[in-house]
Amino acid sequence: MSNEAKRLSALTVDRRTLLAGAGIGAAALTAGSFGVIAQKSPAEEVSTEELMKTQGLTDLGLGPADAKVTVVEYASLTCGHCARFHKNVFPKVKKKYIDTGKIRFIIREFPLDNLAAAASMLTRCAGDDKAYPLVDTLFNTQENWAYTKGNAVPALFEITKQAGFTKEKFDACLKDQKLLEKLTAQRTRAAEVFGVNATPTFFVNGKRLSGNVGMKQFEAAIDPLLAKS
Repeated sequence: MSNEAKRLSALTVDRRTLLAGAGIGAAALTAGSFGVIAQKSPAEEVSTEELMKTQGLTDLGLGPADAKVTVVEYASLTCGHCARFHKNVFPKVKKKYIDTGKIRFIIREFPLDNLAAAASMLTRCAGDDKAYPLVDTLFNTQENWAYTKGNAVPALFEITKQAGFTKEKFDACLKDQKLLEKLTAQRTRAAEVFGVNATPTFFVNGKRLSGNVGMKQFEAAIDPLLAKS
């Protein structure tokens, strides 16, 4: 387990206590720790048919649904590596491949802790047209809410207000047990079926890319697939 993963695991209970102490009573904060779960060994390639099956959640995707290449990212909103990817690499991927209609890019939640689960619930409650922008905002402001001392709730609420959240909507979202169960099912399936054991993990037409993946790795994986007739 990486140092970051260990640190996040260690913070889980403290964050849950701090958030629950704010009086939210959030489902994500009372459902137990998002720690290590049973999983299969990481596979270098998985069935695209299996990969594209969802767990009751609409995929958060950009780009044409019938694109020749589909990239699926499993990410946690409290993952520093994920934030760096979305700040530094994703804009290049978007410009070269998504905006030109060459690929479809899907991000799926794989929360490493309860705070990440709560943040993911909020992105889902924002609505389809605001979910992806809120994901970007949370990654770009990660240090302001995920790694601060004390109660993270006020910072999260201030961020979600930009997406049109009222206090009532914010609280109701974090109490949505069914939504939490869907996110949990998605995370569990990723670990048990596809061997996802770290974030970010990417699948390019089913082929696994993990670790510190940069633009060169994406080009090496995507370009040959686009070149095929």
